[in-house]
Amino acid sequence: MAEFSRQGEFVQGEQYVYVVDTHGVMLASGGPSALYIGRNIGELLDPSLTEAFANALNQPASQAIHSQEYHWMNSQDGRVERKQAYYQRVDDKVFAVGYYLPRSSPSAAQALLDDAVKDLQKAPGDTIQRINHLDNRLTRDDLYVFIVDTDNLKMVAHGYNRRLIDTDFRKLMSVDGQPIGQQMLAALKGRDKAHANYFWRNPVTDKPEPKETLLQRSGRYIVAVGYYAVPTENAKH
Repeated sequence: MAEFSRQGEFVQGEQYVYVVDTHGVMLASGGPSALYIGRNIGELLDPSLTEAFANALNQPASQAIHSQEYHWMNSQDGRVERKQAYYQRVDDKVFAVGYYLPRSSPSAAQALLDDAVKDLQKAPGDTIQRINHLDNRLTRDDLYVFIVDTDNLKMVAHGYNRRLIDTDFRKLMSVDGQPIGQQMLAALKGRDKAHANYFWRNPVTDKPEPKETLLQRSGRYIVAVGYYAVPTENAKH
């Protein structure tokens, strides 16, 4: 336990090992959570995390490695961000390592858009269903796909907010009240490809951020993938 809590081989950049016992007491940590060693961290967690934490503690001891996604403060930038943790129970201890999901690049957004268009051309119904079921091959870090059917101008797929499925795309608004659905349709008028800029909630940081979305026509569908710019002091909240 002491070795895990030192700045040594079990700490690599922002990744570190942390260990809790099956009662929720922090036994070791190579990161900022070291200040909780000896304390029951279940009592310190946000209510949204308590169920996931209890589930992790109740996993049977085995060779199985589990994973859990949650939001946690990133000490490097002071922001609450989305984090993925992998953990395994050994006897009465749970060993874990997590990483913060990265902010995706424009090239990564274009790559996901290309893959989504190819899949849609091969199997439209299956691709739409996969997106709506949050298939991880079409959802990458803070990138996801959404699709609009131009026959009825309804959103038929969305890889983040399923409440938008079957809604009128023309009524889609940004977080600062801009009619971005109409703006995207206008940008694509007479074109096969376009892009749009607006504010939207980032699923990684859970905050409104400036976003640029790449749009492409594929038959009767509009396929879109957006990426989030680095936030500035002028970003809207």
